[in-house]
Amino acid sequence: MAQPVDTRQQFAKVVTFSPREIRNAVKDVEGFNAKFAVLITRGVGTMACAYLFGVLALVSLPAILIQAGVLTKSDVPNFFTKPGLILIVSWIAQTFLQLVLLSIILVGQRVQSAASDARSAKEFSDTEAVLDALNLNTQGGLTTVLEAVEGKSRRRDSGAME
Repeated sequence: MAQPVDTRQQFAKVVTFSPREIRNAVKDVEGFNAKFAVLITRGVGTMACAYLFGVLALVSLPAILIQAGVLTKSDVPNFFTKPGLILIVSWIAQTFLQLVLLSIILVGQRVQSAASDARSAKEFSDTEAVLDALNLNTQGGLTTVLEAVEGKSRRRDSGAME
């Protein structure tokens, strides 16, 4: 019976930012668009990127809390209340991340799925070939090896009897 996979190890592997893993994933696909989509998808799908997005979201929080009357302008550094910063954070969060990054991630997921399907099909084909070679009712493979071994042992036995 196969050993169960430790999901904790797999989870850590998936969410950790690993340039080696990203490089290997990019090598699995062909073409600039596919490579770029996989690069973005693998990079954005890490906890490091989640932390970065969290910090980006929190940058505009003081200005919102001031507008809501929860904080006063003197409670936070002036930098966090500048309209330019709020506009940049809003543009990044609402326009770039939602409109651009989302479509790139979807393409990257489709590319990764197609690569995974190709690997699965290859593994299945290889497994079928091995099982076919091990089948004693199939010509070639193990049958041929067994016949050769039996033929040599018969010749050896008949040579020893003479």
